[in-house]
Amino acid sequence: MLTLDMIWDAQSALRGIARRTPLENAPRIGKNLYIKAENLQLTGSFKLRGSYNKIRSLAPEEAAKGVIACSAGNHAQGIALSASRLGIRSIICMPAGAPISKVEATRSYGAEVVLVPGVYDDAAREAARLAEENGYTFAHPFNDPYVIAGQGTIGLEILEQLHDVEQIVCPIGGGGLISGIAFAVKSLKPSCRVVGVQAEAVGSMYESVRMGKIVTVPDRDTIADGIRVLTPGKITFELCQQYVDEIVTVNEDEICAAILSLMENQKTVAEGAGAASVAACMFGKVDAAALKTVCVVSGGNVDVTTLSRVITKGLVKSGRIVELSVEVADKPGSLIDLLKIVSQTGANVVRIHHAREAEHVSVGTCTVTMVLETRDAEHVAHIKKSLLSKGYPLLS
Repeated sequence: MLTLDMIWDAQSALRGIARRTPLENAPRIGKNLYIKAENLQLTGSFKLRGSYNKIRSLAPEEAAKGVIACSAGNHAQGIALSASRLGIRSIICMPAGAPISKVEATRSYGAEVVLVPGVYDDAAREAARLAEENGYTFAHPFNDPYVIAGQGTIGLEILEQLHDVEQIVCPIGGGGLISGIAFAVKSLKPSCRVVGVQAEAVGSMYESVRMGKIVTVPDRDTIADGIRVLTPGKITFELCQQYVDEIVTVNEDEICAAILSLMENQKTVAEGAGAASVAACMFGKVDAAALKTVCVVSGGNVDVTTLSRVITKGLVKSGRIVELSVEVADKPGSLIDLLKIVSQTGANVVRIHHAREAEHVSVGTCTVTMVLETRDAEHVAHIKKSLLSKGYPLLS
């Protein structure tokens, strides 16, 4: 059973092990908005807190046999580093599709990595099998009171750093992070709202709470791989039911836009899961204007090979890049006239394609597709209006 004393005890044990991460105002992202930067934690995510608290609780005979865990990356790194510091062997089962950066980081912290075909749930089954076969202690990434207590230390820090906090927004995968935070915060300041955020593609806790029972959702791709969990834990589900005020979802474009906003406005890098809380506030899923709100940015281990695509999607979602196709007369000077109108709106042409022989183009006309650099959604609307008013039909 989880108790407040367990969380206080975890906080004491983590001194000198985990960082007390910054809590900073983010006025350029939202009014009354603050960021709890767990992306600046050791190993790049909050997971170190729960991992270390779990491993330090092992009996000597358990520690002698070693620990095993399953993870898409962040829990893996937390277990690996914690076990290495305590002189304990660690074996980590990871989905074969986990980002290479997270796999290599896990190995660098001293763990033995076993790559398992499939997703997190497949890795979990393999870890359970190996634990039974070899006598390892299974360190669950979220459905464990010691892990939850470790994550709950973030709630204690938030209350210490911002006494008048009124709302905390937190990403949810399996639910360990929000369970610990919600339990700690509601125990000490019941008036503070706690809101969870899931990726729309894999909303397992959202659906479970809505249905009033644990459900498994279909697996889908998401940029928020750190919260790509198909089935919540029993312990975390019950804690979310009791202590979490609301759960919302955000889509992929919204997450990408939040990653971009954090980079531009807070000069900090968040992974998809970490940016989900900010996305919920940016796109009105959570009302953060009236309440002093803290967004927990849970991790920063974004795969650099996908970062450029994330930034592009974020620019599109934010109205900073737009692709437009228009039909123009196929005669000399038509393209120049079109570009003059675009120039007058203040847009910058990034790329342009002129097609005379497309199937849908009528005789005597051609299609011009432009990728434009723009200021925001209002600017995009102004460009479209200007083109239409000058007689240029928009094809897309």
